[in-house]
Amino acid sequence: MAIKYVQASNAPKPAGPYSQGVRAGDFVFVSGQLGRDPETGTVREGFEAQAIQVLENIEAVLESVGGTMQSVVKAGVYLRNLSDWQAMNSIYEKFFPNNKPARTTVQTTLRENFLIEIDVVAYLSSDASS
Repeated sequence: MAIKYVQASNAPKPAGPYSQGVRAGDFVFVSGQLGRDPETGTVREGFEAQAIQVLENIEAVLESVGGTMQSVVKAGVYLRNLSDWQAMNSIYEKFFPNNKPARTTVQTTLRENFLIEIDVVAYLSSDASS
């Protein structure tokens, strides 16, 4: 099984010693993405803006290996405040209109002023571009 470490130019660079994602065979494991704008490096203001940016960052990483949001089979959602649950669901649903990945959502402490983080696992058929 071939392993490829993913570095998408249109997603934020990792803040530590890890990859944006790893493609292992037909699976892509996308590291937790935050609400950081990949062009400016700034953190988006407010929960909704951060949530949208997080999902756009995930989409960029997946597209760099031939995947889409429709390829996602599992998501982990990390919220600073569970009171953002409904807002998160409304935004999340727009990125997953046809597929409903398995998901875990937990409240946790996030660094700096981040309000949400999401990681995903995607499945790509073996004929997808690599």
